[in-house]
Amino acid sequence: MRLLICTQAVDRDDPALGFFLAWIERLARECEHVLVVCLRKGIHTLPKNVEVISLGERHRFLRGLEVCAIALGRHAEYDAVFVHMNPEYIVAAGWLWRLMQKKVVLWYTHKSVNLRLRIATFFANTVLTASKESFRLPSRKVAVVGHGIDTAFFAPVSPEMRGEWVLSVGRLMQSKRHDLAITGAAQAGRRIRIIGEGPERPALEKLAQSQKAEVEFLGGCTQAQVRDEYGVAAFLVHTSETGSLDKVVLEALATNLPVITTSDAYGGFPVEKVSATPEAIAEALRTAPEPRDRASSVRANHSLEKLIPTIMHSLKSK
Repeated sequence: MRLLICTQAVDRDDPALGFFLAWIERLARECEHVLVVCLRKGIHTLPKNVEVISLGERHRFLRGLEVCAIALGRHAEYDAVFVHMNPEYIVAAGWLWRLMQKKVVLWYTHKSVNLRLRIATFFANTVLTASKESFRLPSRKVAVVGHGIDTAFFAPVSPEMRGEWVLSVGRLMQSKRHDLAITGAAQAGRRIRIIGEGPERPALEKLAQSQKAEVEFLGGCTQAQVRDEYGVAAFLVHTSETGSLDKVVLEALATNLPVITTSDAYGGFPVEKVSATPEAIAEALRTAPEPRDRASSVRANHSLEKLIPTIMHSLKSK
């Protein structure tokens, strides 16, 4: 198969999307040629059968025109299209792909439902998502296939490597509830390190001062830096209110890091579920974690090794 991939960024050091390079690399192993169209291109070392085209920083309308030009002008160089998290690509060129009878598969994991997503779902042949909470537009085209965690990269770490501090990971916004993690850690007398950037940082810094909490804001981190932090933390505290299956929890479990979560989305996973209060989080942080295998559940249901064949099957099926 020759494949066209549309995504937001191709950059090893992108804090949010650096993981997608592993997806491209694994898909390229299954394909004769891969053409990747992105909005931004950074550092990467992709296989020789991968070509990356960056649309650059320009008006959305002009980007749409260029996507259509690529879709049509290079139509003989790809057999199917895989769109990652950006419905705008299908809004721009979905009609062309349908006229050319190109199979279009959309990967989407976000609670937001808007007009762009509705249009993209109309033109897509298949929509893949991580969990039933990750795609909230009812459609018979949707298939729940789990997250694609690179379990070779996020591998189990020996307990002897772990420190005494707590880790919280996610964009600094109200729905992530880092305030609960900070207050709970302060009440338990635990130092906390927070990975992420966002508009809530000033408020969280002020909270840390008022709580006399020992907080280290690490900012946006690369995938390698996040993995290393999972490997040396004592706990991951996950307090997001989005209700979706957050991949940071799965990444942490893949490294065998104990996870405390306030979310109901992790039934059946080896996590400790607590109520969304600082007191409940603090109590959990005072208790030594139970020695157990946390990584096998991720390997079994949410590994990249299992996801890539599923994507390829969706792209090839009639």
